[in-house]
Amino acid sequence: MSVQKIVLAYSGGLDTSVILKWLANEYGCPVIAYSADIGQKEDWEAVRAKGLATGAAKVVVSDLREEFVRDYIFPAFRANAIYEGSYLLGTSLARPLIAKEQVRIAAEEGADAVSHGATGKGNDQVRFELSYLALNPRLTIIAPWRLWDLNSRQKLVAFAKEHNIPVPVTKKNPYSSDENLLHISFEGGILEDPWNEPDEDMFKLTVSPEKAPDKPTYVEIEFEQGTPVAIDGERLGAVVLMTRLNSLGGANGIGRLDMVENRFVGMKSRGVYETPGGTILRAAHRDLETITLDREVMAIRDGLIPRYSQLIYNGFWFSPEMRLLQRTMDDAQATVTGTVRLKLYNGNCTPVGRKSVNSLYSESFATFEEDEVYNQADATGFIRLNGLRLRIQAHQRLK
Repeated sequence: MSVQKIVLAYSGGLDTSVILKWLANEYGCPVIAYSADIGQKEDWEAVRAKGLATGAAKVVVSDLREEFVRDYIFPAFRANAIYEGSYLLGTSLARPLIAKEQVRIAAEEGADAVSHGATGKGNDQVRFELSYLALNPRLTIIAPWRLWDLNSRQKLVAFAKEHNIPVPVTKKNPYSSDENLLHISFEGGILEDPWNEPDEDMFKLTVSPEKAPDKPTYVEIEFEQGTPVAIDGERLGAVVLMTRLNSLGGANGIGRLDMVENRFVGMKSRGVYETPGGTILRAAHRDLETITLDREVMAIRDGLIPRYSQLIYNGFWFSPEMRLLQRTMDDAQATVTGTVRLKLYNGNCTPVGRKSVNSLYSESFATFEEDEVYNQADATGFIRLNGLRLRIQAHQRLK
């Protein structure tokens, strides 16, 4: 395979550092190391210096935080996206954005190839490469994990030591993790046995519910057409809003998840996640919908959530079916404007109040007291008509 210039999605960790050196040696062409800032706590100057020291012709760090929250997290949360009933898709949502910027940099730098550090067993290889193919199918895709013989952690470490690349992974911190403004994930190490409980000192974003404050914290979140815009009456930008919700959730032990999920490639995988702000946001959004969404609209929309979430998880963010579903999800949000009050306490996030100018809830209809707007006798005919098919079946059985 002959390529002239490669753009590598580079984190500065063991895998992509080894890949950077391997690409330069294997293809003998310039390799641009590209890092995406999507909210992970990182010393970007150190990443830049390490990339150059490892052999990168250039290191590009792109600040994608605003775009990530505005164009990926918020649209997904307008749709109440959730995979297999639990996972809020923190990694899945980030990959298409990282790939999109990588394709842009390739065009800007005149590169004809892109590369990533995803293994041949995981979902990320699919997410990256489906995005590349959707955005620029002319680019050559290089997936080292599917090409080389460095197929174990021990071989990677040996290669790194041979080429004087610092090795960040130790026995004390054996996990593979991914962090951004929505979550942090952990895989590997003792977590590979699904019977093992995660070590408490592994968690970074949340205190344990047992150690959370022994008094509730109340927070109000305001939405406009399904998009969060304010906390406690203060209008905030997208990044600041997510950061504040993460702090509130983390301090109250909210957002931990331990699950075994079905990867797109066919195997099951155990992952542990911290998604404090996202957990609060989804609870608030769904609660606001209870007073602002028509029953039948909600039922149809809810029926689409598993498919929508699966598309994100499997890497089809830039597909035509995804665009269709996003438009549908957003159309359903036209009336989802209002405020939800939540109580955060010992790992629990409980909506305790909601209000909206578009509220479909009518106290005069729902009251248990005397009213003049609802004739309870009307329910007799309603029940008998809805029970007609049941009565016919019962008569048939009794024959």
